[in-house]
Amino acid sequence: MFTGIIETLGTVDQLKPEGGNLHITMHSPLAKELEIDQSVSHNGVCLTVVGITDTGYTVTAVDETLQKTNLGELVVGDAVNLERAMILGARLDGHIVQGHVDQTAICTAIEEKEGSWVFSFEYTTGQGNVTIEKGSITIDGVSLTVVNSGKNSFSVAIIPYTYDHTRFKTYMIGTRVNLEFDVIGKYVAKLIKDSF
Repeated sequence: MFTGIIETLGTVDQLKPEGGNLHITMHSPLAKELEIDQSVSHNGVCLTVVGITDTGYTVTAVDETLQKTNLGELVVGDAVNLERAMILGARLDGHIVQGHVDQTAICTAIEEKEGSWVFSFEYTTGQGNVTIEKGSITIDGVSLTVVNSGKNSFSVAIIPYTYDHTRFKTYMIGTRVNLEFDVIGKYVAKLIKDSF
């Protein structure tokens, strides 16, 4: 379980395909605090630590993960949003994030607004995912509040701190991002759908 509050950016050091899997080695200041078998969110995707060095660690993404997220597009040198699993009893500064990406979206607009930014995204319908005004959404692991919610689109406002300390500063129109929709909203939507 995560909160969507990014701790740091990591850098992809190595990508090693093996069968349908991809071993991703990250350079990160978090490495010295990790243990084998811990969960770490990578652009919103929960992955298990399988190897650790003094300056980095390795996780493995299976084919299912690579097909449903943007991790398969990583190249050496890319920045990745990182968050360790939350500690039970700590403050929940973001919202409840599972690290299970529902689908991806494409950045369709970026507008600078007097020191902050508004990023707009579109996603495909058909999976039953929805956003609501002032509801929660996770983009590449970042907990955010939805503005301008549409049928298959939404926008988020990004403050300078988030822009400077996450991958948002690297986004361009056409960038593909990972989305995790609010877990409570997903249960409500399913219950309503199953009732009719």
